[in-house]
Amino acid sequence: MNCASCGTQNGPEAKFCSECGTKLERRCPGCASLAAPSAKFCDQCGTGLAVVADTPSETVNTTPPTEPTPAPPREAERRHLTVMFCDLVGSSSMSEDLDPEEFRDVVRGYQHAATAVIESYEGHTAQYLGDGLLVYFGYPAAHEDDARRAVRAGLGILDAVRDIAPKFRADLAVDVQVRIGVHAGLVVIGEVGGGSRREELALGDVPNVAARLQGLAEPGELVISAAVHRLVEGFFDCEDLGAHSARGISQPIDVYAVRGASGATSRLDTAAALTPFVGREQEMGLLRDRWELVRDGVGQAILLNGEAGIGKSRFTQVFRESLAPQPHKWIEARCSPYHENSALYPIVEMIRANCGCSSANSPEEQVEMLRESLLAAGCDAGLPHFAALLDLPTIGEDARPDALPEQQKQRAVDSILAHLLAFAEREPIVFVVEDLHWADPSTIEFVTLLVEHAASTKMLLILTYRPVFQPPWRARSHVSHVTMNRLAKTQMAPMIAHVAGANALPDEVLEQILARTACRCSSKS
Repeated sequence: MNCASCGTQNGPEAKFCSECGTKLERRCPGCASLAAPSAKFCDQCGTGLAVVADTPSETVNTTPPTEPTPAPPREAERRHLTVMFCDLVGSSSMSEDLDPEEFRDVVRGYQHAATAVIESYEGHTAQYLGDGLLVYFGYPAAHEDDARRAVRAGLGILDAVRDIAPKFRADLAVDVQVRIGVHAGLVVIGEVGGGSRREELALGDVPNVAARLQGLAEPGELVISAAVHRLVEGFFDCEDLGAHSARGISQPIDVYAVRGASGATSRLDTAAALTPFVGREQEMGLLRDRWELVRDGVGQAILLNGEAGIGKSRFTQVFRESLAPQPHKWIEARCSPYHENSALYPIVEMIRANCGCSSANSPEEQVEMLRESLLAAGCDAGLPHFAALLDLPTIGEDARPDALPEQQKQRAVDSILAHLLAFAEREPIVFVVEDLHWADPSTIEFVTLLVEHAASTKMLLILTYRPVFQPPWRARSHVSHVTMNRLAKTQMAPMIAHVAGANALPDEVLEQILARTACRCSSKS
């Protein structure tokens, strides 16, 4: 029972307060009459009474709950950020022509479509500005390819809006289109605002330039700055629109319109010139030894492990060049950070690349290209399963067999495996799967089948990944592990000199670069 004088909680048998000595009495809150400890209602006025618990541990706590202490704001920080501005074209006139509820449906429909794309590339929608979106790539989570993620998201938003536009055109007679601008640079990001309205926003000229770029775009167009273009060059087909003046920006902005993805998937695909390949003699020697075993009919698997940027892709490229004089078939599949949840994505893209299929071809043309490729490999019986995996239509004798989705996937996997093994019977093949740390579970299952079958074929299986990935395969006699460590200083110096070109670096600058590179690499090892 709580003391009416000091509020101290006392035991159920107490007659006087243990803190102030006041006599403990239970009174009705309605009429102040004395009430028995076990009474549920006042016997004088009928007012309901709180039940007194039998034990101290079950007493009712009448102390009002305290408000949770708000978390302290995150400290402002300087960082490189890619900022996207996306805006609905003609929203002012649209709001005049439509009922407010109809206009709200349009804005919500476009924002939902855009946000789904943004989240798929791990962008952060910082603000919903009426019918506009302010989006960050690189905050709160940073990625090595944030500029590319922003551009891919921009193209995805344009496609998503084009998909929903016919519905609004038919229902409301409005044309839904967006403009998108993307810029990148240094910002300070932290909490702004006051009272109950606080936000974490990026401050600096980057958001302003992105907003102005959005204003320069045509309806249904994505434009980027020169800073973003330098980061994504080669990965996208871009049109140089020249320098443009923009309100509030002192210098003209170099503007590029993004027309689509180029098909490049790595820096090796886009590099105009590469640094000299140095070192790696021991690792390359192991691969060549394993290749000789493959040519003799003893298949091998190489698990190539190394940090991002240490040279795994370049290493496999140099190995491929060394095999040019020998008869073989080279097949590549590359996992993608954008499709970690897409079943068998690298395998599907590998099939498309080897058959020459692309989105520029009609579904019927892609089926025929697939048929020709399978006939050349002597595996045309698997056409329905391959077509199902690529989501292509088939009719007549090529129609997909009725099966549950899981059964269809398994049949497709079996067909792909048979396809690869058929190649390996005619000539040695090198099958490379890059970046397994981004692989989906179905791809891991398929690679597991390859590892199990490799020993009895003329196949060299090369699997590359970063240390974060733990290979699930048990030790086998035909499986070799190769870890790529940092190069020695004497090996790095020629590479730095090649990058510097005609600009000879002072010895002290060269030493600083070598020291920082060694420190960064050793921290990853």
